[in-house]
Amino acid sequence: MNTNASSLRFNPNGDCPQVDKTAYIDPSAQIIGNVRIGPQVYVGPNAVIRADEIKDGSVSPIKIGPRTNIQDGVIIHALGGTSVTIGSHSTCAHGSIIHGPCYIGDNCFVGFGAKVFNASVANGTYIGTAAVVQGVSIPDQSSIPPAAAVLSDADASKYAGAVSPDQRAFMDEVIAANLHLAKTYPGRS
Repeated sequence: MNTNASSLRFNPNGDCPQVDKTAYIDPSAQIIGNVRIGPQVYVGPNAVIRADEIKDGSVSPIKIGPRTNIQDGVIIHALGGTSVTIGSHSTCAHGSIIHGPCYIGDNCFVGFGAKVFNASVANGTYIGTAAVVQGVSIPDQSSIPPAAAVLSDADASKYAGAVSPDQRAFMDEVIAANLHLAKTYPGRS
């Protein structure tokens, strides 16, 4: 794992991040509290992953699955008593915000500046740039267009299905590029 000590911090409950040794954490990222980061994860500059709100004496975890990438300026946080889970091979693109309670499945793409809160996003979903997904469950392989506001089950149904081949190719390209970065950044141990 490549990180500096100031990137990983205890929360007020005394929880310390658990980061797999093959993950790459940029020195400017802040990983705080009950955070679990899996193998070959890439966490980019100025990302903040913060599990620190205590409820009933504990802090629920933020879990990031293998080979996922958290890009520059991403914020991941959760309300006390709720958690965030992000599956494997997923991307949280530059400037996106993921706020718990939240579940994002495997092979998902959360677009640039998108916001996901109190939602469940199933496997293979593509969320476009600046979209808002809140208070809903998104089915497998859904494509949410840029700037869409998905705030109800009716909205979610409207966008179900139809991840295009171009979107899938882009998702795969982003994962491959960030896996390469996680393996080759200078200072890797």
